Amino acid sequence: MTDTLKRRFENVIAYLRHRITNAASESINAKIQWVKYTARGYRNRQNFAHAIYFHCGGLDLAPQSTK
Repeated sequence: MTDTLKRRFENVIAYLRHRITNAASESINAKIQWVKYTARGYRNRQNFAHAIYFHCGGLDLAPQSTK
């Protein structure tokens, strides 16, 4: 076994047992970092939180037709 596998052996076994990764949380973190980078700063934390909810919330902002 290589050194990397020896160090990560418990993590590999945990994945094989549970089939869960942290890919979803890493993806959300990448989106948050992108929001932070593109804005180049926010006036306050509340505006930053609103931007995160807006970009990561998965909302459908297309107008709905009224019948």
